[in-house]
Amino acid sequence: MKKITPNPPASLFTVAQDIDPETLLIQASETLASLNAITTDLAFELEGENRQKLLGSQQLIVLGELLIERVLSVLHPTNEAEPSRSSENPEDRDAI
Repeated sequence: MKKITPNPPASLFTVAQDIDPETLLIQASETLASLNAITTDLAFELEGENRQKLLGSQQLIVLGELLIERVLSVLHPTNEAEPSRSSENPEDRDAI
C-alpha cells in the first residue's frame, strides 16, 4: 500500500497579489536597511578576509537600497531635487 503524500507548497513565503507596487518597494527597502545594519554590525566583529567579504556584501545591499529609493522617487517625485531660487547668486541670474 502506497502512502499518499500531498505535494509540498511551491513556496514557503508568498506575497499577497493585491499589494500595490509602492508598498512592495517600501517593504523591500526596509528589509535591505535591516540587512545592512546586521551585516555592518557583524563585519566589525570579524577580521581579515571574512570581514572584507561581508563589507563587500554590505555595499551591494546599499546599492540595492539606492536603486529602490530611486524608483520610489520616480514614482512619487518631490521638490527636494530642485534647486532653491533664493539660494542662487543674483549675479548668476544676470548672466543668463
